Amino acid sequence: MKIEIIRGDITALETDAIVNAANNSLLGGGGVDGAIHRAAGPQLLEACKQLNGCQTGDAKITPGFHLPSKFVIHTVGPVWRGGINNEENLLRSCYLKSMELATANHCQSIAFPNISTGVYHFPKEKAAEIAVETIRSYMQEVTQPRQVYFVCFDAENHDIYKRLLNQ
Repeated sequence: MKIEIIRGDITALETDAIVNAANNSLLGGGGVDGAIHRAAGPQLLEACKQLNGCQTGDAKITPGFHLPSKFVIHTVGPVWRGGINNEENLLRSCYLKSMELATANHCQSIAFPNISTGVYHFPKEKAAEIAVETIRSYMQEVTQPRQVYFVCFDAENHDIYKRLLNQ
């Protein structure tokens, strides 16, 4: 069981699953969501239309289509509203539900973006702590996925994860 930090483009990774930081509609958006939809091709949008959206804190799965990964796990992170609206538990649920879907679909590897830290303004440090703690705890209970990647597009998130994973 291994956790690694990568700075780069999540759409280029050859993993069993990549996680999409989606919005509630699952029909594409900006940031990671837009990049994944562009890289996967129009079939991803068609597959997402069949899912009827997704609640905040939940996750749903589709094929990866033109991506190098087999699956895309779409999860909807919370918008940060000062931490008084259950944001931490909702974010924790995003990681947990995504891992559960990966396990159910026999994924050996999964890659996560920095969920909710972009336009949803979740504090990066707090989000990384929740992500690392949730993944470490989950991996103690199961045998798959065996490999988890935290993929950071920006240097600030990369440095935060690197520090947390080296503790």
